[in-house]
Amino acid sequence: MDTIKNAGNFVSDKLQGKSHEASKEANKETAKSSEAGVGTRLQAAGDAVSDKAKQHGHESSAEAHKQAATH
Repeated sequence: MDTIKNAGNFVSDKLQGKSHEASKEANKETAKSSEAGVGTRLQAAGDAVSDKAKQHGHESSAEAHKQAATH
């Protein structure tokens, strides 16, 4: 039963990591945009940093769940 739970958590973390990666890339583009206002660009840059941290957290968690499911 733990193997199934860990496998499910692995998939969930992988998906959440990919979601944060996509959000990070979108925020990076907004931060680089000369058409966006300064406040918007600063907010997007901060959000990109936050998304990157969350992405790494989910990737690490996914790897831990993967290891637990295979052992």
